[in-house]
Amino acid sequence: MDRRKDVRDFLVTRRAQVTPEQVGLPQYDRDRRVPGLRREEVAMLAGVSIDYYTKLERGNIAGASESVLDAVAQALLLNDAERAHLFDLARAVSATGARRRRAAGSPAGVRSSVQRVLDAMDVPAIVNNARQDLVAANSLGRALYAPLFDTERPPNIARFIFLDPRAQDYYVDWPLARRTTSAILRMEAGRNPLDEKLTALIGELSACSASFKKDWARHNVHIHRTGVKSFRHPGVGLVEVSFDVFELPGEAGLSIVTYSAEPGSPSADALALLPAWAGSRDAASVKNPAGERSE
Repeated sequence: MDRRKDVRDFLVTRRAQVTPEQVGLPQYDRDRRVPGLRREEVAMLAGVSIDYYTKLERGNIAGASESVLDAVAQALLLNDAERAHLFDLARAVSATGARRRRAAGSPAGVRSSVQRVLDAMDVPAIVNNARQDLVAANSLGRALYAPLFDTERPPNIARFIFLDPRAQDYYVDWPLARRTTSAILRMEAGRNPLDEKLTALIGELSACSASFKKDWARHNVHIHRTGVKSFRHPGVGLVEVSFDVFELPGEAGLSIVTYSAEPGSPSADALALLPAWAGSRDAASVKNPAGERSE
């Protein structure tokens, strides 16, 4: 990946999203030729010269101080994820050409003690790494994410969303799922640019999915913490669940994600049906050892 180009495209796309009104600047010229702020406006807001900001926006960010990056982040109204990404990009550019220690890849599994914790939970739970591989789950988690586990390759959320046609029906808001997943991968690519498996995944998605190329070009970033997801589950129907993400101590890049529904809600009733549905599905697979996909 071209780190300087990443810096340039990120700053340009962020600048285009901020209007003069948002930062308290008067808009004298109604016929603006650029969306969002001009470079000179960002420079003024950040307290740097236009020449220096232009240099930064061209990707020459190596050596920029933390105070300058903070000022640019404030001028562009960056959120926490975007600010962290800007600092990640600056570190990556500064290290370009220097001898760098290759970062360890995300683990491909979990300790047996972690699996026991998952199995003790009474809600669906999965463990994913920074590349969006599903590396572990409890029985309810496997049942909830059954379409992802029903693949020939190891389950990967990003690969399923962008390359498996079933995803468009499984995710109630598939465009949102797409954009969020692309932004998560963009965040990780800035944080860990030497992850060869992540680079290969991004290359695969770019080559095989026009939707991914479109979403990737937005240069959006996202940190997954908590929220709501809606699925059209093939066995129990519409399910709306709250999710919470917990980073695993001592396991860089691994997170436990739990899913829960409001007690007494239709989604809670649907989740309660998962064990029986999964059991009947497993029984059917025993009768059909050929491995054909069940609906």
